Amino acid sequence: MNRNSTLRFIAIIAIFISGKVYGQDFTFSQFYEQPLLRNPALAGVFTGDIRASLAHRSQWGSVTVPYKTSSMSIEHKIPMGGKNDFLTIASQMSIDVAGDLRLRRTQILPAINYHKSLSNDADTYLSLAFMGGPVSSQFDASKLKMGDQFRGGEYNASNPTAQRITNSGYSYWDLSTGLSLSTSFNDKTRVYVAAGLSHVTNPTIKSVTGSTENFLSPRLSFNAGINAPSGERSRIMGFIDYFTQNSNKQILGGVLYGMTIREYDDGNEPDLFYIGSFMRWGDALIPTVKMEFEHFSIGVSYDVNISKLKVVSNWRGGLELTATYRGFLKIRNSTVDKTRCVRF
Repeated sequence: MNRNSTLRFIAIIAIFISGKVYGQDFTFSQFYEQPLLRNPALAGVFTGDIRASLAHRSQWGSVTVPYKTSSMSIEHKIPMGGKNDFLTIASQMSIDVAGDLRLRRTQILPAINYHKSLSNDADTYLSLAFMGGPVSSQFDASKLKMGDQFRGGEYNASNPTAQRITNSGYSYWDLSTGLSLSTSFNDKTRVYVAAGLSHVTNPTIKSVTGSTENFLSPRLSFNAGINAPSGERSRIMGFIDYFTQNSNKQILGGVLYGMTIREYDDGNEPDLFYIGSFMRWGDALIPTVKMEFEHFSIGVSYDVNISKLKVVSNWRGGLELTATYRGFLKIRNSTVDKTRCVRF
């Protein structure tokens, strides 16, 4: 085995170990565009009645078969009677495909978030949310290469193996909960903080060899965000997430600076061009650009790998694309007719 092959093998093993360390949870670099994956209590924390967000990520293509993740979230806010309270009904859907074995994970997670108004004078809300649903995963067992199928240093699929594979997939039910506090100052600066707990039920599965094992330990998260003016024609947005699971920790955060490129006379939000950077601590630097126009926004980011894998990956990580629609529904009781709503 030559040096490049050795490094490639080590990198692949490290990726799988990393996936195990973080309980096989995935994350996006533009994590703020998929709020339910961060914390279900962030569902509905936006200006408008409805928001639909898409994200696609491809990573590790410079090391092995690319890992690809696609995700979609939909949120709908409903005013509660004549009060300032709101209810958000949402759903988080995602598909994750990894490696030579085509390990595919699919999840569909409905969510509900109740926003309780805490002030008659300010847009301050305390939100309690729950999200849960089925998760399933399958892989291509025909792609497995067992150690005892290598004879004389060569692999042959026809060689028998003593390893017994009883299934090529599994499924479980997952449940998450969260609490957030959001507020605004002078109708211009908006802030939120949140805490959440994922995998509340500590799901267990049957492994591919038939034994039962703990699959996902509960994961505690802390989240924060700010959207504030930094001048007459510019804004600044900042986000940070902190996750802890078992003895493992992850920090992801950064800032976007937005410049107004077009203003409207009808009171609608101006079009903005954002540029900034994020960092996944100990793993990647993430330069990011984002464009907001009318009811839409698109974002592009790229991970610059700074982990121990940078030797093999040549600093290359993953490309990520996002698209979001956000707007009001022109119907009776829409929040467009209300002076108060939870927003960001």
